[in-house]
Amino acid sequence: MIRQYELVDMIKAYHPNVDEDAVNRAYVYAMKMHGSQKRASGDPYFLHPLEVAGIMTELKLDDATIITALLHDTIEDTPATYEEIERLFGTEIAKLVDGVTKLNQIELQNPESKQAENFRKLVLAMSEDIRVLLVKLADRLHNMRTIGFIKKPEKRRRIALETLEIYVPLAERIGISKFKEELEDMSFEVLNEEARDSIITRLSFLRDEGEGVVERIIKELEKRLKDSGVKAKVTGREKSPYSIWRKMQRKNISFEQLSDIMAFRATVADTQECYHTLGVIHELYPTVPGRFKDYISIPKSNGYRSLHTTVIGPENQRIEIQIRTHEMHEEAELGVAAHWAYKQDGDNGGEQSGGPKYRWLRELMDIIEHAPKPDEFLENTKLELYQDQVFCFTPQGDLIELPNGATPVDFAYAVHSMVGDTCVGAKINGRIVPLNTRLTNGDQVEIKRSKEGTPNPNWERFVITGKARARIRRFIRAQQREQYSGLGKTMLQKVYKTEEYEFQEKDLQNLCRQFRCDAVEDIYTGIGSGHINARDVFKAAFPDFKASADTPTITKTKSVNNATHKNKGKNKGKSAPMPIKGLIPGMALHFARCCHPLPGDRIVGIVTTGRGVTIHTTECDTLEAFADTPERWLDVAWDEENDTPEAHIGRLNVTVANEPGSLGTVSTVIGQNGGNITNLKIVNRDLDFWDMLLDVYVRDIEHLSNVIAALRATPEIASVSRTKGR
Repeated sequence: MIRQYELVDMIKAYHPNVDEDAVNRAYVYAMKMHGSQKRASGDPYFLHPLEVAGIMTELKLDDATIITALLHDTIEDTPATYEEIERLFGTEIAKLVDGVTKLNQIELQNPESKQAENFRKLVLAMSEDIRVLLVKLADRLHNMRTIGFIKKPEKRRRIALETLEIYVPLAERIGISKFKEELEDMSFEVLNEEARDSIITRLSFLRDEGEGVVERIIKELEKRLKDSGVKAKVTGREKSPYSIWRKMQRKNISFEQLSDIMAFRATVADTQECYHTLGVIHELYPTVPGRFKDYISIPKSNGYRSLHTTVIGPENQRIEIQIRTHEMHEEAELGVAAHWAYKQDGDNGGEQSGGPKYRWLRELMDIIEHAPKPDEFLENTKLELYQDQVFCFTPQGDLIELPNGATPVDFAYAVHSMVGDTCVGAKINGRIVPLNTRLTNGDQVEIKRSKEGTPNPNWERFVITGKARARIRRFIRAQQREQYSGLGKTMLQKVYKTEEYEFQEKDLQNLCRQFRCDAVEDIYTGIGSGHINARDVFKAAFPDFKASADTPTITKTKSVNNATHKNKGKNKGKSAPMPIKGLIPGMALHFARCCHPLPGDRIVGIVTTGRGVTIHTTECDTLEAFADTPERWLDVAWDEENDTPEAHIGRLNVTVANEPGSLGTVSTVIGQNGGNITNLKIVNRDLDFWDMLLDVYVRDIEHLSNVIAALRATPEIASVSRTKGR
């Protein structure tokens, strides 16, 4: 247990002008408030906030953050109140403590919603002051260090999974690598102990087998750099078990196939020396293509700066080398905490209250605004936090950071919400592309906008940023609300007309509270969506009304049946629902014979004079002919909810042995797998093999893949592949 004077001495070591009185008062107050409370381990509860405060001193944080760490559970778990903490310790600390406090008072429907609401509050609090997140991460770090004392395995797994999905990405985003790696490793131990132990065993074996190899590599690197005039401190370390396991999963390779388990770091005096060192290393050792990254000229979103390169280094070992300055290394270890850390002279190295502002934090705030449901907020936030990045540029040269796999729509929303909402097209590197095209590093993206443009609901199928998904869903909700409101008003007017009453909207003004609505429009929306019965609203407006014996009863069920009946009448004589989303109902539709698109392909619509819309695959070479007429391009997608059975043509290039019965075998195999040959053309004949083109009716790509697999398993067939040409 850290003694009172020991905690003060720990702070004095980096901040001589610490407010000893405030720290001592917070120490005593927290001990008194937690009193006889115990943790799962049986230790006094006060040990927990004390350990959290100790972790904060490792980051060299200010008085207010240390005091917040001591008090962070008092409002939640003791009789202490916000007002009392504000009176005793000031408004700044009271706000920080309140920001860390969980929402135990809120009754929510399920654990996931509770988790989402707690996280929502954390994001709101840290948007005001990033130190809230630092304390929260330290709180979670100590809880994970003692997770073994929790008896229920399912509870341990839930906490570990939450740590891995939320707190690890947050630690990474603010650049505190020491927190990130320890949280990852402890979560990994709970969630997959067997895999972790296996990796640790293999690492131990490699250490024993290559005894002293790391020291020898470090010694050679330092010597050769020194001989080249570079003064650098070289260190080496193993990558963590979790990062090794994640790489094995991501690349689907075995441990034996990993070649860069060790990472070496060269720390130099300044930025210019970083690039000089890089040049020397590349001159001394062969480089591994595609493994160089410059995070100095383009830092990561968390402020991380370094040069990364992989070379075939000393002793013919493939090694990764990171090159950075001492300042860059401090920021890599402490992240945002480095901006708050006190220097030896007592100056606060951080910014004013609130700390550095981060773009990703603003994105999370935007998601909060547009994702009303807690679980939806949590889903979109995970999207925002979790993915590797690509760096793209606007036509003006501004850098936009996006998750790996992002599309022009994600790019548009990253530039500004209104740019996303009014997006109608995009150019990548000067070429018009479909909006679901994936962006790559270095792409220059130009967004085409229209004042009348609105978000397309189909975009939700391919966007991957939380902000884009939240904005699109908001638009969909608003669109549905407008439709439900109009339908609900019509249904209510019908009830009034049936009962021979004059419809007046003012009759409904006093009913909002009864139906738990904020406005009359909410009542209409509730009726249209089926949550409120139109006749119940009528009866509430006229409580003295009594239906006569011959008055028909209008029920919700009957309204639905009537609506269904009307729909049947409207659809009579019309074709089945279109399999494509994004088109105006009734529009003429054709599938291009140049590429034969199938459900599952990425597609685009081209307006064709006199023929309506022609659907092409996005890889179709024919699209080049329409590059100069972007107004003819339509952003469309397959309607996966359309269950109307419809056959599509898939074209196959088949080579069969020139033997009796071969054609019959081909036909039989296709038929047995649910396909139907609609056209056959022999394009080449010789003594041994025939090449032919087959058009086959199939449902989608998966169905065609099954047919291809069955054909490839047939001895008489030499080869088979899908072709998209004429």
